Amino acid sequence: MRPTITMRMRTSDEALALAAASGDGEAFGLLIRRHYDRLFRFAWRLTGSQHDAEDLTHDICAALPAKLRSFRGEAKFTTWVYRVMMNAATDRARKSQRRAKARDGWGEDYKRREAEAEEARAAQDWLTTAMSSLPEELRETVALTLGEELTQKEAAEVMGLSEGTIAWRMSEVKKHLRALAEQEGI
Repeated sequence: MRPTITMRMRTSDEALALAAASGDGEAFGLLIRRHYDRLFRFAWRLTGSQHDAEDLTHDICAALPAKLRSFRGEAKFTTWVYRVMMNAATDRARKSQRRAKARDGWGEDYKRREAEAEEARAAQDWLTTAMSSLPEELRETVALTLGEELTQKEAAEVMGLSEGTIAWRMSEVKKHLRALAEQEGI
């Protein structure tokens, strides 16, 4: 014979928790009705936020059927469930801190990469402008050796010059670029 609701209302929390742990849905429902407001108030004190307290209380209520399997009745149910709530709040805070740290880390990494990309664009713009100021024969040499990634020997063959002339031209390019950089304070 199943106990009536009135009899269940007088049943201890510990007995209801043990029954709920064994799969008694009615006992579980009664435990939640008895303690939901208390759990919510405690969650609010732990989190400092109504929204977070609602989430935490909901999470605890959803996880409680599985967690009740570890309830042995050696402590008061309220003591046990407060410990469950505190552990869940601590876990939630840790996850939040890890997410914030990761988010901040990603944000800093993104800012760093953007700054590096901007520096690279500025350097490329400067180099493009500086290259346009070179005499035509030096620009052609650079276009083949650096732009097309030909060896000095290959560039010499294309231009019908000696490899030494290509080496000298590249040396002149470097001197020209250094002088421009110094002139502009770079």
